[in-house]
This record gives sequence, C-alpha cells and structure tokens, in this order.
Amino acid sequence: MIPQAITHFKSRTRLALQASVIVGICLAAMIGAPVDAADADTPQPPPATAYLPSVSDFMIATIQPRHIRLWLSAQARNWKFAGYELGNLKGAFNRLGRAHPVADDIPLQDMIGSVMQQPFADLEQAIKSKDQAAFSKAYSDLTSGCNACHQAANHGVIVIKVPQGASVFDLDLTPTAR
Repeated sequence: MIPQAITHFKSRTRLALQASVIVGICLAAMIGAPVDAADADTPQPPPATAYLPSVSDFMIATIQPRHIRLWLSAQARNWKFAGYELGNLKGAFNRLGRAHPVADDIPLQDMIGSVMQQPFADLEQAIKSKDQAAFSKAYSDLTSGCNACHQAANHGVIVIKVPQGASVFDLDLTPTAR
C-alpha cells in the first residue's frame, strides 16, 4: 500500500511540476508579447499610487521620536549619538518639507527652514563642544520653535515639551569607548 502511495505521489508531483513549467513558459511569452489593437480597448487598472504620509504621520512617526532621543542622548552625555539624532531630525524635517511644501495654505517648507535653522545650528555647536548648558538652551529654543510652528499652522493644541523621562526603553544611551 505504501509503495503504491509513493508511486502515485511521485506521479502527481511530476505532473504538477510539468504544469508549473508550462504555465511559466506561457506567462513569460505573454509578458513579452506585444499588445494588439483589441487589447487597447480593455480597461486597464489605474496605476498604483505611492503612500504619502500626512504631516501628522511625519510628526508622530519620525520627528517626535527623534526629538526625544536627541534630548535623552544629551542627558546621557552621549554626544556622538546626539549628533547622529540631530542629523536624523534635520533629515526628517527636510523630508516633511519636501513631501508637504504647503499644508493648509501655509508654506510649510519655508516655515520649517526659518524656524528650525538657528536652533539646529545652536544644537550642532553645543553637541560639538559637548556643552550641556548650551545644549539645554538650544533644545529649549528648538522646542519653542516647534510650538510656534504649531500655533502658526492652527494646531496650537499640540504642545511639545522637554521630555520628563525616558520613553525609549530599548535604547542603551551609555556612551561607548569606540
């Protein structure tokens, strides 16, 4: 009984493999085949649209976590990671501005540039000099800039503050000797 089952299984497997090869050849031929005039009248599906995160998505998913991690890394005196997160935060704002140059009739890209330029420069300098006091001031200015943007964009209900504790529990911010 078992040898017959094995023989039957092998036969069915061989048939399935042959059918797969034939289907593959047919598909390959169809892909490379030119479209004739009859196919031109066939409705085509609309092209897939790329997902564009909303301003809120950018803020919650990329900007807010980097804002927090920037603060936490400086509090841990991990200046190398603070510099890394500052670069990530700048990049996130840059992507937001490119994705949504204007939002709700507000020139978002221009506002980001004008509001964030000085705090970013001050943060960069504080990180390079490993100056905790200068960092705290620049971070406070950055946070105030965030809130000013929210006010200007009619989203004053969103108020950002200096983090009160670690919200990133899986990140070891202890500076390494590397």
